[in-house]
Amino acid sequence: MAAWKSWTALRLCATVVVLDMVVCKGFVEDLDESFKENRNDDIWLVDFYAPWCGHCKKLEPIWNEVGLEMKSIGSPVKVGKMDATSYSSIASEFGVRGYPTIKLLKGDLAYNYRGPRTKDDIIEFAHRVSGALIRPLPSQQMFEHMQKRHRVFFVYEKYIDAASELIVYTYFFSASEEVVPEYVTLKEMPAVLVFKDETYFVYDEYEDGDLSSWINRERFQNYLAMDGFLLYELGDTGKLVALAVIDEKNTSVEHTRLKSIIQEVARDYRDLFHRDFQFGHMDGNDYINTLLMDELTVPTVVVLNTSNQQYFLLDRQIKNVEDMVQFINNILDGTVEAQGGDSILQRLKRIVFDAKSTIVSIFKSSPLMGCFLFGLPLGVISIMCYGIYTADTDGGYIEERYEVSKSENENQEQIEESKEQQEPSSGGSVVPTVQEPKDVLEKKKD
Repeated sequence: MAAWKSWTALRLCATVVVLDMVVCKGFVEDLDESFKENRNDDIWLVDFYAPWCGHCKKLEPIWNEVGLEMKSIGSPVKVGKMDATSYSSIASEFGVRGYPTIKLLKGDLAYNYRGPRTKDDIIEFAHRVSGALIRPLPSQQMFEHMQKRHRVFFVYEKYIDAASELIVYTYFFSASEEVVPEYVTLKEMPAVLVFKDETYFVYDEYEDGDLSSWINRERFQNYLAMDGFLLYELGDTGKLVALAVIDEKNTSVEHTRLKSIIQEVARDYRDLFHRDFQFGHMDGNDYINTLLMDELTVPTVVVLNTSNQQYFLLDRQIKNVEDMVQFINNILDGTVEAQGGDSILQRLKRIVFDAKSTIVSIFKSSPLMGCFLFGLPLGVISIMCYGIYTADTDGGYIEERYEVSKSENENQEQIEESKEQQEPSSGGSVVPTVQEPKDVLEKKKD
């Protein structure tokens, strides 16, 4: 009886899961060629996928949850998906070059999503981009509310061009001087400000250059828990990244000390270094080893230039904040030599390293698969070489046999001609005999 109840409960759970999946899929529309003509009437969040793509299959349940969530909150954004291999012309028109590609289509504009592929991050992106480029802040209460909700946001009166370009990354607001908090000091109006890390920074056209470039540099918090995706995004900022490479599971003093030192530098020397440096920590050294093409000892500190793949290793032991500040200053004044880079030699080294890493990872994860992938081509090449070699040998042998046979046929023809010449012709005349060989004549004389 108990077993029957357990089996019934299991079947009910499976039924609920299946129904839940069906319900989620119901809020994601499968798009076809008609989408090109009808899309301008609505705002669309579209996943361009390929049926054979592993990352696309991994995204599918998350995408179904996005569709369900957007529908349940009454969002004006419609969620759809399109097989980019079946409708390649439409995908090409939207600039799809890889799978999966997530785009928010709003009128004639198409915004690429480049963030983490989680439900919350995708929905937050859809809300941000589907709304107004610049949102007004009519009161201090609204300003404080936005400050609590968003870790980084920009405030200005007029910056339509920059906002339309960078809305995919951050929020933009407009506010009058009365709305801005009292602790904010502005030398002139209008002004562009970024609020982050419990403080603010003011855009200076002469020191910071182009507004869009400055926004792109300042759209990150000063200290971050890093991963490969964030490091890739930071490559567009032009900043150097000071990283404490640690093992977060290791609670020893050395690991926690290096992390604390980087955090203190990011906080206490923010005004001095925030234009040139981004600070953070990374759990584990696997990604860094791949980037440096070397084995990095953990814990340690490394400074990366992700825009050109250069890096700086410690020239001293970091005991305190002052040592770290001195190391950073030495990098800025050129005392510490940069390693790596994107020269031709480094690119060749990168190709060899990537090939070696791929082969090793294949054999580690699946030795049988590695033997099959690399043994099969070698076996085919060996058989082809053997076939070519034996074909040449047989050809020479056949040619030699042909020459011998040709010589034997010629001798046989000469003998038959000699016999015919010795026999009398049909007219009764005697045909002169062919001269006998010299050794035969000598025997007759004897």
